[in-house]
Amino acid sequence: MSILVVIPARGPSTRLPMKPLRMIAGRSLLHRTIDLARRSVAGDVRIVVATDDARIAEHAGLAGIEAVMTDAAITSGSGRALAAARATEAAEDAIVINLQGDAPFQPVGALPAVIAALRDGSADVATPVVRLDWPALDALRLHKQRAPFSGTTCVRDTAGRALWFSKTILPAMRDEASLRAATALSPVLRHVGLYGYRLPALERYEAAAPTELERLEGLEQLRLLDLHLTIDAVEVAPAGFDISGIDTEADIVRAEALIAQHGDPFGT
Repeated sequence: MSILVVIPARGPSTRLPMKPLRMIAGRSLLHRTIDLARRSVAGDVRIVVATDDARIAEHAGLAGIEAVMTDAAITSGSGRALAAARATEAAEDAIVINLQGDAPFQPVGALPAVIAALRDGSADVATPVVRLDWPALDALRLHKQRAPFSGTTCVRDTAGRALWFSKTILPAMRDEASLRAATALSPVLRHVGLYGYRLPALERYEAAAPTELERLEGLEQLRLLDLHLTIDAVEVAPAGFDISGIDTEADIVRAEALIAQHGDPFGT
């Protein structure tokens, strides 16, 4: 069973043009994501950057990572991951990881956990989740007052299979005060935007049109559930500091402040 880690890295961006090449505390966003991949995996795992821009491809080469040129018309990370899998002639039983190129600060244990879940289990797709402690849940609730569609939660069954993802904070809790008194961790799972697919599942997903629920929530993984594909929601330990992705200049400023406060994970 081969494993292909794809880092999608588009050039065009309305909010942050040439985002993969933007610098954060002296390191480019792309090199930080490559470093995360290298720190997270071991053994016979192939890492490629999938891009539509020759400058990004050249920058990947500076880090010793091969780049696959993909069609500029592809707008999603999953679509670029599939294009890279086809370009590299991935085997039919391959595991294809979509490691978002703008999220280099996610938990270092997330990528190996997703690979292990697909290698050892039977799900079609695997994705990581982090259980929020009560202060983190309070912070998410406060953040959603300003940005209600930022941050995704997941509900899963007792076997760890995802039942639902939502921009609403789920599950609702009766008698929350008693729960807070009983345990340091809340029942809320925050989704980490990293996906591992069995290649046939990725192909089926990309061949399907967006579904109504996907459009309503703005969450592509709901298409997977509508297609009755199984998703392992793998619980992992939280990152050293919490920043989900880099989308704006403000995100860069915040990331640099967090690095200054907590230390730089690059190369550790």
